[in-house]
Amino acid sequence: MSRPPIRVLVAKPGLDGHDRGAKVIARALRDAGMEVIYTGLRQTPEKIVSAAIQEDVDCIGLSILSGAHNAIVPRIAKLLRTQHAEDILVVLGGTIPEEDFLKMKESGVAAIFGPGTPLETTVQFIRDNVKPRGLFTS
Repeated sequence: MSRPPIRVLVAKPGLDGHDRGAKVIARALRDAGMEVIYTGLRQTPEKIVSAAIQEDVDCIGLSILSGAHNAIVPRIAKLLRTQHAEDILVVLGGTIPEEDFLKMKESGVAAIFGPGTPLETTVQFIRDNVKPRGLFTS
């Protein structure tokens, strides 16, 4: 029995209107055999978490260039806990200052990928860190 493909929701939260990087990541994940749901621009934390649960994703990939990560990421993490969906892996990409890495990790972000990160690094991290689903045990 083969494992179902990893499902990743790629989201652009907040007012940031630059989505080229998110689209590049989405394409790389798709090319790596993952199922990708791209939410588009200007998504609220509530919409992102709702879509992640409805789509039964294994991972949420957030792309933030606006500097709003200190407000958005903790809100998403709190909503995931409220919905009992904290098993969804959360990764973050974009322009995140190093001094904010610890706060992002404490909020529940598993990894942060800045500009210039090789696409394969992101792909492999997701493969290595999503929790298995769709497998039945007796």
